[in-house]
Amino acid sequence: MSQKIISIRPFIGTGNFELSRSFYKELGFQESVLSHNMSYFSNQELGFYLQDAYVKDWVDNTMIFMEVENVEEYWKELNALDLTTKYEGVRLTAIRHESWGKECFVHDPSGILWHFGEFFKT
Repeated sequence: MSQKIISIRPFIGTGNFELSRSFYKELGFQESVLSHNMSYFSNQELGFYLQDAYVKDWVDNTMIFMEVENVEEYWKELNALDLTTKYEGVRLTAIRHESWGKECFVHDPSGILWHFGEFFKT
């Protein structure tokens, strides 16, 4: 393929659309409402579509990896948001060190697993 790729935008579902909209705005994403049941959330030049659609097997098996510049700083910022108190079902998992780098994890209010990682610089 010779065409330049501009972006990749996954579609993710949610069990509670309004709650998830609030959650992702708190994570620093900007919302663009596309219709009554779909929004585009972006941060810098990256983004995803949030749908008011819930299929348990789909949502329970959705994982998204987002590379961040400094996972330790990102982890501090995540903890400062107090997401587990504000949003039922949200879970944070501390930084793990892997052979390729390090990452921390967040389960969103619907159970979607986000990996926030930093690759070792070579």
